[in-house]
Amino acid sequence: MSTTRSQSEFLALRTKAIESLMVEKGLVTADVIDDVVRVYEQEIGPLRGASIVARTWADPEYKRRLLEDGTAAMKELGIQGFAASIMVVLENTPKVHNLVVCTLCSCYPWAVLGLPPRWYKSPAYRGRVVRDPRGVLREFGIELADDVEVRVWDSSSEVRYLVLPERPEGTEDLSEEQLAALVSRNAMIGTAFADRPAS
Repeated sequence: MSTTRSQSEFLALRTKAIESLMVEKGLVTADVIDDVVRVYEQEIGPLRGASIVARTWADPEYKRRLLEDGTAAMKELGIQGFAASIMVVLENTPKVHNLVVCTLCSCYPWAVLGLPPRWYKSPAYRGRVVRDPRGVLREFGIELADDVEVRVWDSSSEVRYLVLPERPEGTEDLSEEQLAALVSRNAMIGTAFADRPAS
């Protein structure tokens, strides 16, 4: 489900052309664009989602509240508002693997995952993952046993989802910050597992 180099180059050029046109027409300044990118990369991005996951791994009571009402539990951490108005958290277990898609467009929890990856918005991912989730997961390097149930969740503008990946073995003594470093954006969409700590 990767984007080819030529596709990436085309999209980068198209993005740059749109930015240049908006700046030339005085609709926005280059500084504003840089600031928006910085905010999504450093303040809103997947680090917020990873910190939520790390908190659940370290605090079973917080995990219970998050699974019960994701929106309310995220507010406890100061995460609310844009693109996080209704959040449902789905727990991966040894017997259930959750996977998120938006079949109609690209609804995505920006407030906790940052900017969506290109493949998440692609018709190929949106169309195939509901018909052949195991095949799509295989392309991401995930091979699930036959007795693991795969659940596909369709995001919308009203409800968005965050996958709570399984906590890797050997992480019992790690701090929340160290745990968060093991959690990728893809793991919170369901197309990856959480990383294992380096031995």
